[in-house]
Amino acid sequence: MRVAARRFALAGLLVASPLFPLAAAPVSTTPTPPSIEFGELYRAVEMGGLFPDQKTFADAIPAEPPEKLMMEYETQKGQPGFDLKAFVDGHFTPPRHFESAARREDRPVAQYISAMWDALQRKPDEVEAFSSLLPLSRPYIVPGGRFTEIYYWDSYFTMLGLEQDGRRALARDMLENIASLIDQYGHMPNGNRSYYLSRSQPPFFSLMVELVAANDGEKVLIDHLPELQAEYDFWMDGADRLEPGSAYRRALRVSDGAVLNRYWDDRAEPRDESYRQDVETARQTNRAPAEVYRDLRAGAESGWDFSSRWLADGKDLTTIRTTAVAPVDLNALMKHLEETLAKAYRLQGNEAAANRYLALADRRSAAMRRLMWSADSGFFVDYLWRDGRQSDALSAATVFPLYFGVATPEEAHLMAAALRERLLEPGGLGTTRIATGQQWDRPNGWAPLQYLAIEGLKAYGESDLAREIAARWLRKNLQGYAATGVLVEKYNVDEPPDQKGAGGGGGGEYSLQIGFGWTNGVLAKLLAEYPELAERAGNGSP
Repeated sequence: MRVAARRFALAGLLVASPLFPLAAAPVSTTPTPPSIEFGELYRAVEMGGLFPDQKTFADAIPAEPPEKLMMEYETQKGQPGFDLKAFVDGHFTPPRHFESAARREDRPVAQYISAMWDALQRKPDEVEAFSSLLPLSRPYIVPGGRFTEIYYWDSYFTMLGLEQDGRRALARDMLENIASLIDQYGHMPNGNRSYYLSRSQPPFFSLMVELVAANDGEKVLIDHLPELQAEYDFWMDGADRLEPGSAYRRALRVSDGAVLNRYWDDRAEPRDESYRQDVETARQTNRAPAEVYRDLRAGAESGWDFSSRWLADGKDLTTIRTTAVAPVDLNALMKHLEETLAKAYRLQGNEAAANRYLALADRRSAAMRRLMWSADSGFFVDYLWRDGRQSDALSAATVFPLYFGVATPEEAHLMAAALRERLLEPGGLGTTRIATGQQWDRPNGWAPLQYLAIEGLKAYGESDLAREIAARWLRKNLQGYAATGVLVEKYNVDEPPDQKGAGGGGGGEYSLQIGFGWTNGVLAKLLAEYPELAERAGNGSP
């Protein structure tokens, strides 16, 4: 059985807690983000706009040790005629991005998905000196496009498709890679890059363990109990010391004493992969830049980067306040993690621990129903813990309490009616009701939210709405595939069904990406679950 990591450090940033003692934190072995390694050079490159996509330089591979490279930069930058672009081109190798497989007129979408598992697969990594990539020892699937590394919550929905398509060994590899990162760093980073180490993403590890255990047996839960526990310790660090109305890292205690979680990041600097955007956002506010950077980074940890959910005025990114929000989706995931820990400890024979975690899960569910259920709207909503009130933002995050069994039957039926009235669009379930230009807002729809809504509604007997969402999402995906020969990361679900264009979504910090891991995974599951709907929507050929 593994011995999970119990310490966290990043570039000299140490966070003291009973679970992360300062004395033995392995600072020297923790990779340092490029923005710290290359300091002034990194800022000059990103603020100078040398690359259209800020992530390019974050992923570039230095040709020599950072210390030596920076000495050369210091020597050359003041010389007449110094060319920053030429210096970068001579000292860094650009990253390789995923290129779409050639369009084939005769290939049904199921064959495309199967081929994409190979196209998006990365072999076990060889350690590249000075790269920001954190090497993994097993094969893994990347999302596609600019995303050439493993991503945390993407991976669960990719694994659904791998299991559906009989690629179970690769699904297990995905699980073991993530477990290895938890072992090494005490949590699963946003992705396997050094600049992602200071944050995580929605904690789907317990669902990954459960998915693999469904085929491989319950021993999988016992084998991964150290990582499940480390994951919980990471998210709950400091919770036992909180006074009502306070927070520490990702844990918070509301005024009535209930303990919940929020998104956070252990750094308060511009994100490496979005450096210039973050600096410009902070410049447009009258807030301390570190506060803005922290909220932007916490928004990235949420996976919803970005959304009106996090914006104080519901419109402008400069009003982002992610750390002031207790999110409904995160807390539903934490409830599942507590239940999974209870099951794993029971299998291990530790009844006391099992009962303790079951009690924590029940307590969290009760707090969510008390604080996050809005009878007026028929939605579960985020909780603004500093203000002691519910958020006004209505979003598809409301489906998480359905999928994870937090909602009562009465709440579930009210929610189904509200979803049909407020978020059901021609192409599937909308993400929010507000168009802000952010990618996790209207008009975009996302595969993971469709899947969680469909399965959650079915669990409460709302099969008609589940089927309707599935039908609309399948039609949107298949029409887009017929028009383009590819699947993409998100879709414009506001478009009417007779508009048979590409249908891809937009907005946010980068252009629409193709591939695409979680879209492929969810579509593979829904094609198998609703084959008659797939036939009605078209045979999936371009």
